[in-house]
Amino acid sequence: MANRNPVQSFMRGLIRLVIFVPLWMIFVFPYFSGRFKLGGSTVWAVLITIAIFWFANLFAKMVYVLPQWQRMVLLRLGKSVGARGPGFFLIPPFIYSVARIVDIRITTYEVKATKTLTKDNIPIDVTAAVELEVEDPEKAVIDVQNYWKTTEWVSMEALKSTIGGNNLRPLLSETDRIADELKAGIDKAASDFGVNVRAVRITDVGTPQSLVEELAVIARAERSAKAKVIQAKAELVVADSLAKASEMFANLPNAMELRQIQALLDISKEEGSMVIVYPLNSRMGEQIASATAGNQAKMHGGIKNTIVNSPE
Repeated sequence: MANRNPVQSFMRGLIRLVIFVPLWMIFVFPYFSGRFKLGGSTVWAVLITIAIFWFANLFAKMVYVLPQWQRMVLLRLGKSVGARGPGFFLIPPFIYSVARIVDIRITTYEVKATKTLTKDNIPIDVTAAVELEVEDPEKAVIDVQNYWKTTEWVSMEALKSTIGGNNLRPLLSETDRIADELKAGIDKAASDFGVNVRAVRITDVGTPQSLVEELAVIARAERSAKAKVIQAKAELVVADSLAKASEMFANLPNAMELRQIQALLDISKEEGSMVIVYPLNSRMGEQIASATAGNQAKMHGGIKNTIVNSPE
């Protein structure tokens, strides 16, 4: 995969011209300096022109200019001598040859596993994004025929294996842990051919609609159960506090009267409330309070009335 670039193409074209033009002027131009005639001289001129062009092209192809993100794997008499680049360098012909030019930039691709059974036998569709880079260009070229396809195949197998080894709930709620397991599995295999897996992210987990509805019912039931537990604990705390308060009121003679006064103050703060206080066991006071409350209720519908018996 010898990827060309404008700088390299320009330099090769310039070298071809620098070599071809002077040699052609020296060896071929004399054949055409006189009157053009078909014959042996013309044939020789054409053959020499082809030879000069071949020589100039051969020399120009020795020049390589690689950008920062490319590496060239070089062979000498068929044996690997490592990677070269980036920058400008010359590769002598016949003895040296280029095996492949590799792009070492970070690359991301998607792998999908469709209708794959989880550990609890639920078919789901999972999509993962794999981020990788070529760490060792020589191994990526020499040890495997196509490192890209091999990495995709390894990623697919690792994804299916990860799905089959986990239940559905962890796949839905523990995506970070699942992604770490998947990354470890892919990286272990990819490191054998010089590829480093930088990150794996679970981007989508597709479940059947019927299963989604069942999970929603289960989730609502769990939330309801948790709410009831919290409410029960709160009631226990309140009951414990009330028990302690009742003990304190029992031990303090005037505590209950103070509590009643505080309750009256709280009631009187409400809008539209009326507090009527009369002596305890006072029949007349009770009648007056009841009559007043009835009149107020007729005049102001919905008004809150509180009648309190106070000790004499």
